Amino acid sequence: MKRLLLVFAGVMLLACSKQEPAPEPVRPVLSIKVEALGEENLGRFAGNIQARYESNVGFRVPGRIASRSVDVGAEVDKGALLATLDPTDQQNQLRSAEGNLASIKAQLINAQASARRQQELFDRGVGSQAQLDSAQTDLKTTQASLDQAVAAVNQAKDQLNYVELRADHKAVVTAWNAEAGQVVTAGQQVVTLAQPDIKEAVIDLPDTLVDQLPEDVVFQVASQLNPEITTTATIREVEPQAESTTRTRRARLTLTETPAAFRLGTAISVTLSSAIKPRIELPLSALQEVEGKPRIWLVDVRTQTVAPRDVRIISRTDSTVVVASGVKSGERIVTAGVNSLKPGQKVKVDEGSPQ
Repeated sequence: MKRLLLVFAGVMLLACSKQEPAPEPVRPVLSIKVEALGEENLGRFAGNIQARYESNVGFRVPGRIASRSVDVGAEVDKGALLATLDPTDQQNQLRSAEGNLASIKAQLINAQASARRQQELFDRGVGSQAQLDSAQTDLKTTQASLDQAVAAVNQAKDQLNYVELRADHKAVVTAWNAEAGQVVTAGQQVVTLAQPDIKEAVIDLPDTLVDQLPEDVVFQVASQLNPEITTTATIREVEPQAESTTRTRRARLTLTETPAAFRLGTAISVTLSSAIKPRIELPLSALQEVEGKPRIWLVDVRTQTVAPRDVRIISRTDSTVVVASGVKSGERIVTAGVNSLKPGQKVKVDEGSPQ
């Protein structure tokens, strides 16, 4: 009986050993579809819209500012009054010049009469040549003094006109550097006027980046308030020296187009990018090191299986790697769990993965 039991147990063990192994479970994975990059992002910077042409203007004469006629942001036409000085000094100078002119005119009348008398006496033979010459010299001197007095009156009138500061072209007032009641000197900057016709983008770039900018750099300019309003720009000029504290250099960009929303002072966001040879950037989590060689896992969408493939890396960061070969645009790769995969293993692509 015992022998029969042993034989039966052996038969059962042999039958069990011939059963097929259980199928390996399907493993869920995260994956992405690879896309080649055609341009390199060099950074994003804040700036604003400014006028290309600005002028700092001031009074031609010194004095105390009596009034300001416009505020910052006002649009003014050519000849518009911006500010005035107290005209008292200039009015006094004009009165003094006019009084001096009247006096010299009277002297001229006397000099002319004296010259005529001496000429008549000389013609009759009762006057000397010396007296005639002296009278004619006085006449010429007085005439010259009259010309000088007339010029002084005209100059005084101009000085009086200069107490009014007017715009010499259509402009927008962007800054005031002096207030009413302040005493200013001749030529001191009082107000800044910007010509609104030609606008440009102004940003500050790191000094190290400016030296590395490629010739074909592209600037994407967008309004910060409405990012849908965009245009492109090119470099017009860059300051030759960096600012000592921030180590940045101011760059002025010529806009390809100027949207109506790009008013003077509008805050903008400028993105720098440059065309590059197409390359593929992958998340660092997709990379697996096997015997010192980097590789990735490709997903066969048709069979829902994975297969390893070696890649060549040209650069890497803390979160990404750039590969030069081993994967093509449009292929799908695993981005999480690569260390537990086997060749040919069935996987389930996570529905949240980019398609």
